[in-house]
Amino acid sequence: MIVIHHNPDCGTSRNVLNIIRASGSQPVVIDYLTEGWTRAQLLALLAAADLTPRKALRVTKSPAASLGLLSEDATDDRILAAMLDHPVLVDRPIVASPKGVRLCRPSETVLPLLDRLPPGPLFKEDGQMILDQKGHPVD
Repeated sequence: MIVIHHNPDCGTSRNVLNIIRASGSQPVVIDYLTEGWTRAQLLALLAAADLTPRKALRVTKSPAASLGLLSEDATDDRILAAMLDHPVLVDRPIVASPKGVRLCRPSETVLPLLDRLPPGPLFKEDGQMILDQKGHPVD
């Protein structure tokens, strides 16, 4: 089973969801902006992805700067508390599969989490090729 913590308004998140579906998997899609996080859930997810709250902090198109989270003295506990209050602060998408958990930015970083690659060619929304006609990743 694959789980994607998804923001439907994010192009990268949509790309990753499309890649997962193109591989033949039907993931569990969690709209984390609507559902939010519990502290334990977010800590476990970040630990599994080998991320600290600071590494998972979305700094663009988020209130991170206005909340003072970009300063050196912002602790991981403070950032985590803000992420619980403002789920948009968590960078996305985060994908969990039997092969691991990772923040999938750029979108092609989801490929190692899949049981099988989608057939190629496969393109991102912006037209960038991810997989060639033979289904091989494009560097």
